[in-house]
Amino acid sequence: QVQLVESGGGLVQPGGSLRLSCSTSGSFFRLNAMGWYRQTPGKQRELVASITVAGRTTYSDFVKGRFTISRDNIKNTMYLQMNALKPEDTAVYYCNTVILLDNYWGQGTQVTVSS
Repeated sequence: QVQLVESGGGLVQPGGSLRLSCSTSGSFFRLNAMGWYRQTPGKQRELVASITVAGRTTYSDFVKGRFTISRDNIKNTMYLQMNALKPEDTAVYYCNTVILLDNYWGQGTQVTVSS
């Protein structure tokens, strides 16, 4: 069974930092690319960053230079270090993987950037 559980969200002031974690179950983690997405009300879910099994990373332009995605293949956990946060980063953040063409999502963690 594929389970993804996000944690680490919260309220932070502009310019602050948060570190999100995505804990996973099962042996799939070491065999699959992973990604972080985010969604705000009324908007489509958008890709934030992704990481391959080998650790190759990609970032959307709106987070380049501020966010860092990483993974620990021993702990079966993915991370998103978010620095220099802006109010427009406020969203629910989801972790994702695709296995045999099926998308799997966690329940999401709320990130709110506000003074």
